[in-house]
Amino acid sequence: MSTASELPSLRLDASREEALERAAAIVARAWQSFDRARPGQPDVDERLGELLRAALPNTGSSVLAALDDAAQVLDTSIAQPRPRFFAFVGSSGLEIGVLGDLLASCFDVNLAVWAGAASEVEDQAVRWVSEFVGYPAAAGAFTSGGTISNVTALAAARERALPGARRDGMAGTRAALYCSREAHYSVVRSAELLGIGSEHVRSLEIDELRGLRPEAVAEAIDEDRAAGVSPLAVVATAGTTLTGAVDRIDALADVCASRDVWLHVDGAYGVAAASTTSAGHLFGGLDRADSVTLDAHKWLYLPKACGVVLVRRHEDLHGALAHEEDYIPHERPEHHMVDITLEYSRPFRALKLWLAFRTHGAEAIRAAIEQNLGQARLLYDEVSSHDELEPLCGVPQLSIVPFRHVPPGMPEDDLDDHNARLVEQLQRQGDVWVAPARVDGTVCLRPCVVNYRTTNDDVRALVDAVLDVGRTVA
Repeated sequence: MSTASELPSLRLDASREEALERAAAIVARAWQSFDRARPGQPDVDERLGELLRAALPNTGSSVLAALDDAAQVLDTSIAQPRPRFFAFVGSSGLEIGVLGDLLASCFDVNLAVWAGAASEVEDQAVRWVSEFVGYPAAAGAFTSGGTISNVTALAAARERALPGARRDGMAGTRAALYCSREAHYSVVRSAELLGIGSEHVRSLEIDELRGLRPEAVAEAIDEDRAAGVSPLAVVATAGTTLTGAVDRIDALADVCASRDVWLHVDGAYGVAAASTTSAGHLFGGLDRADSVTLDAHKWLYLPKACGVVLVRRHEDLHGALAHEEDYIPHERPEHHMVDITLEYSRPFRALKLWLAFRTHGAEAIRAAIEQNLGQARLLYDEVSSHDELEPLCGVPQLSIVPFRHVPPGMPEDDLDDHNARLVEQLQRQGDVWVAPARVDGTVCLRPCVVNYRTTNDDVRALVDAVLDVGRTVA
């Protein structure tokens, strides 16, 4: 029989206080670095490259040295919290959220089943985020992000449209989902995972504002029903990933209500803007949806991962996902989150959102979103003021502003290659970080402003960098 002294030790080789002090110093330096843009993106040097090629270590080493190496790895990585990171729909690592992750990881609470006060915090955070965007949720849960949230909501839609599908499967049953042709790919992935099939996702045409046409949805539903296909859900996008377009939720709610079809709103990126004065009108009808998803790690500024799925009726999620297992007693069924989520081992993601609202208040968060909306309009105006730059989608609805560089005299056939090379060079320099995209087949830059650290000067710096680099690669 082994004694305590013979057991392997996983204790640190430095004191806990020293390790925490070193980690805190790394975080403090990072936060100071994020306060302003830095010139260029550091490369992996020879020493770090050798470290990253090393084999599995059999024995441990200094925790302080390992933390310092981690700091170099992170500083050499593409950090989305930097104020001139305009690619994708980034997180911005809200400081209180970072601390929330530290605390949640330390206590390692599992939100699969009742977890005391943590379960109450998750319920409260669901209520708060629902109130913030103006959606009357009866239930909700925190997830890893929009894809899992969308799969969860559409699983509930499938069970309501086809009772017993979760048990009997979809064999011999034809069903369909309806969305914009610019809806997020997670809608297709949900169809694949739920047995609907990607071929039964009706990716429909968009209008002049790049929103899903309600009349096209009505026609597609009616045609499918006539052909024996069961409509499962309409997915309205509240902020498309490509251009930031918001579908006409109220009109789509009318279509769904008259045909008894589930309306899901994928608001992973944009629905946080429903809280603002300047963009709130775009989200009329949100309160009529059967389900809504939101990524707090996008426009509520929190670190990843922090998605939320909200539903109008608690029984919809429960009916789609609940199980009875001998190893999970249901002594507190109202706090049994595995009955309304896909995950069993669930971290305490809600804590960082709860802390954000506690620390900053809804009004400050709303003001930061409003600031980003204004910066997107500023970017559009700056782009429009230069003959060499061409906006592709008109005045932004939210905070995505696709545009391209058009050098004088360059043939149209050469512009796609030119803009692709321009983005490559911008990323190589690293002063600003922007991603390429295709809008209606045209290669462009697709900046997105969702960072509370971004300033108007950062927006102008993006335009200046595009002009400078565009002229050198022309």
